[in-house]
Amino acid sequence: MAKNHQKSEGPEGGSAESKEAPSFDVSNEIKKIQEQAEKHRNDYLYLRAEFDNYRKHSIKERAEISKYGAEWLVRDLLGVLDNFERALQANVGTENFSNFKQGIEMTAVELKNLLQKHGVEELRCEGQAFDPNLHEALSSEPSSKIPPGHITKVFKKAYKYNEKLVRPAQVAVSQKSES
Repeated sequence: MAKNHQKSEGPEGGSAESKEAPSFDVSNEIKKIQEQAEKHRNDYLYLRAEFDNYRKHSIKERAEISKYGAEWLVRDLLGVLDNFERALQANVGTENFSNFKQGIEMTAVELKNLLQKHGVEELRCEGQAFDPNLHEALSSEPSSKIPPGHITKVFKKAYKYNEKLVRPAQVAVSQKSES
C-alpha cells in the first residue's frame, strides 16, 4: 500500500511544514515593557526626589545667606567699634587732644577702608553736575565760582554698594548769581 502524504495547508495557502509559525510570546514582551516602564518610573521618582531635596537645600541656603550674609562685615566692624570705645574711655585734655583727634581720624580711615573692602564706594559730588539719579537737592544758592546746576555743598555723601546706589547725596545746587 502506498502511503498517501497529505500536506496540510496553512492559512495563506502554503504548507505548514515549509513555514514555521513565528515564536512570538506576547506575555514575555509585555513583561519586558512593564519592567522598562517600572525602571523609568523609578528613575523619574528618584530624580524628582533629588530635585525636591535640591530645592529645599537652596531655600535653606538662601535663608542662611540672608540671615548671616553680613557676618564678615560685622566681624570687621567690631574692630572699628573697639577703637571707638577705647577713644571714648580716654581722658581727653588739652595736653593729649591732638593724639585723641589723630586716633579718631585713624579710626575713620579704618572704617572707610573696611567699607571699601566690602564693596561700598563713596561718590565724589562737590563741583559735579547735579544728577537726580545720584543727588537729592535740599537747597540752591547763587554762585559765581561754580556753574549753575552744579553742586556747591554736600550735606550727606552718596554711597554705592557693588555698583548700586544705596544712598543719594544730599546737596545744595548752584544757581546763576544775580549780579
